[in-house]
Amino acid sequence: MPPDFWLAPKYLGWLIQGFGVTVLLSAIVALCSTLLGFLVCLARLSGRAALAWPARAYLSVFRNTPLLVQLFFWYFGVSALMPARLVQWLNMPHVWSLTLFDIRWPTFEMLAAIWGLTLYTAAFIAEEFRAGVRGVPPGQWAAAASVGMRPLQVWRWIVMPQAVRNALPALAGQYMNTVKNTSLAMAIGLAELSYASRQVETETFRTFQSFGIATLLYVALVVLIEVGVQWLQRHRLAVHMGQG
Repeated sequence: MPPDFWLAPKYLGWLIQGFGVTVLLSAIVALCSTLLGFLVCLARLSGRAALAWPARAYLSVFRNTPLLVQLFFWYFGVSALMPARLVQWLNMPHVWSLTLFDIRWPTFEMLAAIWGLTLYTAAFIAEEFRAGVRGVPPGQWAAAASVGMRPLQVWRWIVMPQAVRNALPALAGQYMNTVKNTSLAMAIGLAELSYASRQVETETFRTFQSFGIATLLYVALVVLIEVGVQWLQRHRLAVHMGQG
């Protein structure tokens, strides 16, 4: 293998930096979309038309339109409606210097990616939660009510633990999809892993090396999520058997 086969440290640094952006974006979106998806699930199951119908409309819109189109809308469409000074401010770097470290305001590309991916992913997570709740036997609701538990207590102690356990494999799949979907953020200029690999390939003309390393990093992150979910399932099972 020729010595110049490998990428120079400079380009490896680009890929590692892009991978860091992908990890950060995936983590933020996974957290925010889980919280939002849970709230949408509650609205969907509330039985109140004022909550259920907006939740249905939200699910219909975000589940049935392409993610790339949504990202374009939040980045190009919404920015066109904003005041010019606000758009300029959002596109400028902002740093708040503290005693021990600095806080950097995320770029407009990052904000648009977080917002767009969160709304899209939450629509799918809401349905996974709803399926998990539907998987709880109806008799357990009646049994909990018969011993004097309030509705909130039933949700907290009876329904949600089982619903999360039922939905966990499907949620893991959504988190893996989130990692893969972050690659679409390159279309709005976010310097994540796919963007970085494209930049490396353009400058070095080493397609196999740049996209090969990016592929390995994506696979490693997805495998890490899968292993973590499997560990969590085994841990919950062990705790359940120990309590039994």
